[in-house]
Amino acid sequence: MKKTSRQMQKEHTKELLLKTAYEVFSERGIMNTRMSDIAQAGGVSHGTMFVHFQTQEALIEEVVDTYAQKIALRTHELAQSCESVEAILRAHLSGIMEFEPFYRRLVIESPLLPTGARDCMVMIQSAVSLHFSSAMQRREKTAEEGDVPVSILFNMWIGLIHYYLVNNDLFAPDGHVIERWGETLLQNFLKLLPKAALS
Repeated sequence: MKKTSRQMQKEHTKELLLKTAYEVFSERGIMNTRMSDIAQAGGVSHGTMFVHFQTQEALIEEVVDTYAQKIALRTHELAQSCESVEAILRAHLSGIMEFEPFYRRLVIESPLLPTGARDCMVMIQSAVSLHFSSAMQRREKTAEEGDVPVSILFNMWIGLIHYYLVNNDLFAPDGHVIERWGETLLQNFLKLLPKAALS
């Protein structure tokens, strides 16, 4: 069935509001932004916001879900043809860098977000952990007693990246953390991995 011009306009407005919310959340923070801020930035009335999102929580969940899927998909696209751990982690950094201001807000504000939005962080991490684990499987054959488990290594990588993102004001106050520190973090993290994982 062909959509009416009214339906198409409604869909267009909702897409505009999702994109506008993404931009405002990236700049001001998710929990610091009101529905009226997004309405103003999107050039619509405050009432129009409630036509598309019944509550602020619903807006947050939909924006986070939409862009978390984009981040996860982009990370997967970049990593799926990579064979080495180094290439996969570099792909992960590239995926984050494309969405860094928003991703940084997700990292910082995740504990404060609605449950559905918090769950999206797991989806984003899963996109890279799958590739990381696959690349590390060869380590299982040569693992020695005392080697750090793959799950802990992955969590160390995520923790390292998130620490730098959360402390953006210290590490890259005038720019982006991943652009400035990504390669340094990657090269130093690789030193922690068993040589078998890098061969």
